[in-house]
Amino acid sequence: MCEARNIHSMADSRTYLTNLFAGDMPGHAIIMSPPVQAQPEPGDVTTSRRPIGEWVDRGLRTYEAQVAYHEATGDDSVPYAPIQTGTQLFAAAFGCPVHVYEDSNPCALPLVETAKEADDLGVPGVEEGPLGRALEYGRLLADRLGPDVPIGVPDIQSPFDIAALIWRKEQLYLAIMDEPDAGRRLVAKCQRLLEAFIDRFLEEFAQANLCHCPQAWAPPELGIWLSEDEAGAMSTPMFEEFCLPSLALLSRRYGGMFLHCCADADHQHESFRRIPNLRAMNRVFTGPPQDTIRDFTPGTVLMVAWTGLEGCLDLLSMAEPGTRFLFNMPEEPLEDARRTHDRLREACLTHASMAP
Repeated sequence: MCEARNIHSMADSRTYLTNLFAGDMPGHAIIMSPPVQAQPEPGDVTTSRRPIGEWVDRGLRTYEAQVAYHEATGDDSVPYAPIQTGTQLFAAAFGCPVHVYEDSNPCALPLVETAKEADDLGVPGVEEGPLGRALEYGRLLADRLGPDVPIGVPDIQSPFDIAALIWRKEQLYLAIMDEPDAGRRLVAKCQRLLEAFIDRFLEEFAQANLCHCPQAWAPPELGIWLSEDEAGAMSTPMFEEFCLPSLALLSRRYGGMFLHCCADADHQHESFRRIPNLRAMNRVFTGPPQDTIRDFTPGTVLMVAWTGLEGCLDLLSMAEPGTRFLFNMPEEPLEDARRTHDRLREACLTHASMAP
């Protein structure tokens, strides 16, 4: 049976989230999202030509807003300062051009179209280009906030998803049918760059938060967080050939994995479960939620985001014995967030009290 609780301490939140993700402790977590903070210009700190220091204020305000919401609502969050970027970051490090939208995240444009062009790419260094700007931004945030505040990673895509940004996608999928080794070689380069960046990030920031999506926190020894969205475009055999090996290697290297997937990928659930130490799964439901709940109970926490209160209450009603949710609630004004939190907390405690 889950203990009744109403968290107000960040230290308590760290303990609770660690226990939630690390084992089979029953219960659910709630993280309230503050409003997104204004930024100096469209894009992100890695696409901007402004001095990196001009972006620091946004990171400080983001952290301060998280603290304010945590203290006011008593949610389970651990406030941190994120390095907020779009999905383009690692592809851009390889040289992909980047399109910056006025009102949305930047995106990478394809760089290569053939196996030879992909083979000619070298693995960039992590202290140069956009990755270097991301790290320097993190250092500036850490200098301002001190050693006890977690610094969050930028957007992290899977090795295959990075490759699918670099190699024009329709050409990539044709190529891996005819020249599968070329696809594997590019995925391996993307994995090497990702490992080099995460290793450097862990060296730089004593309080590293490896979560990038949705908003959450876990101790870095529990594993890496990344997005695997190409899974929806692939058959299960293709996913297990081109994606699963790198996911399994990364999970073993870093002690576990937290996975985001917003693709129509219910057919990959069995393959996802083959990732060692799959700590948590964030699915944007494309089929009946009951199927996803059943597929990942009890071994994996289901992280729910972009879902309002009524939707979360519906999910709780579908929970099975051993189901564990982390609800990352959509942003609301503070007083509304307080009411939402209290209603959802009561429902979570009621559900947990009925656990065997």
